[in-house]
Order: sequence, then structure tokens, then C-alpha cells
Amino acid sequence: MRNRHLIAKIYLAFTLILLYVPIFYLIYFSFSSGKNMNKFEHFTWAHYQTLFQDNRLLAIFLETILLALLSSLIATIIGTFGAIAIAAMKKESNKKTTLALNNVLMVSPDVIIGASFLIFFTALGIGLNFGSVLLSHIAFSIPIVVLMVLPRLNEMDMSLIDAARDLGANSWQVFSDVLIPVIMPGIFSGLFMALTYSLDDFAVTKIVTGNGLSTLSVEIYSRARQGIDLEINALSTVMFIFVLLLVGIYYFITTKKGRKKNHRVMGGLVK
Repeated sequence: MRNRHLIAKIYLAFTLILLYVPIFYLIYFSFSSGKNMNKFEHFTWAHYQTLFQDNRLLAIFLETILLALLSSLIATIIGTFGAIAIAAMKKESNKKTTLALNNVLMVSPDVIIGASFLIFFTALGIGLNFGSVLLSHIAFSIPIVVLMVLPRLNEMDMSLIDAARDLGANSWQVFSDVLIPVIMPGIFSGLFMALTYSLDDFAVTKIVTGNGLSTLSVEIYSRARQGIDLEINALSTVMFIFVLLLVGIYYFITTKKGRKKNHRVMGGLVK
């Protein structure tokens, strides 16, 4: 048993090193005064100064954040109601069919999804702009939210709802005071997963993005094709720190909620 634990720890350490060494290598050279990553020269903040003086890049950064926030919020709302609807289905066959349809966007290649959205928007005469990218991000984020919320619903003790109704709670009170607090960890998980997926997406965004609109992933790809520029390293470092901050906020929220026991009694008599 000890050997198994040791092997598991070695494997975990190896995986983490494999994942994080390239990231820290990139961050390391973002502070180099050189022009490339062949050799670290002198420590400098010059690439970060250049980055924050680049108005176009800052506009793209803000646009990317806005896109991610809007798409994740809307997808979380739609996905939460979708998960509730799936959990409420009586027939197991209908539930499995709906879940299978929900998972299509999860298993489909990004190129296929992007091409499908492009054909769809073209057929409807929808221009390729911020709206088309937003709709695409909402669409592929909804299944993620459903998969995050549904397990919480399946674990929920349905007798809580019956008890709430016996205490005189109406449908809105049952929804807001009983159902939502129970599944809130799943909702937060879906929100943060949708947010990171939106920030990270490249293939779908590249296909459905029109002229004059760009996101950070598309911009980094375009600049990288023109040659190695350590400003890209600085930009990637800023994005990495931003994502770490999101993960930290999520961890803090979930840990805080986990420590607090839910003492709400249905009907609003005791809170």
C-alpha cells in the first residue's frame, strides 16, 4: 500500500512539473531584456511597460474579459435551469437522451463546432461581430454548466422540498430558499468553468470572429506567427495571474461555504 501511495505521489509530481515548467519558463523570460528566449539577459520590466502602453492590446484584453463574463453569466443562468429541467424529468429514457444531446458540444471538435456556428450565422444573416462570438461562447458553455449543476441536484434530498411545501412555502420560496442554496456550489463551479473556457477558447472564436474584433487567444496566435516577441510572454503572464486569481476566489468561496452548515429552515421561520 505504501508503494502505491509513493508511485501515485511521484506520478502526480511528474504531471505537475510537466504542466507548469513550460508556464514558468515563459514567465521567466518575460523579465528578460533580450529579444527572444534563447538566453536570459538582464532583468527588466520593459516588456510589461510596453504591454500596458499598447492601447490596442489593452482594448482586446478588456473586450475578452467582458466577453467571458457575459457569456459565463448567461450560460450559467440557462445551464442551471436546464439542469433543473433534466433532473425533474420522470422518464429515465428522456433524461438520458437529453443528457446525450447536451454532451454533443462537449465531445465535438472545436473546429466542427466553429464551422457549424459559422454556417448557422451565415444562413440567418447574422454578421460576424461581438454578438456572434458571444452567442457561440454561450452555446458551448451551457453544457459545462449543466454537467456541474446536475450532480448537486442528483445528490439533493428531495424531502427538503416536500418539507418546505408542508411549511407553507410557495414555489418561489422553494426555489430561492431551498433549491438554489443547495446547488449553489455547482452553480459556482459551472460559472468559473464557463469563464475559463471562454477565456481560453481559440478555435471557435477564430472561426466566428469578424474583422475588427479580436480576443487575447486570437491575438497571441497572430503575433506568435509573426515571430517570438517577449511582449507575448508578458501578456501570457498577466493572463496566468488573472486565472490564478479567479481560481483563488473560487476556492475561497467554496471553502467558506463548505465550513458553514446550512441552517435555513423552509418558509423563512429560521435562518
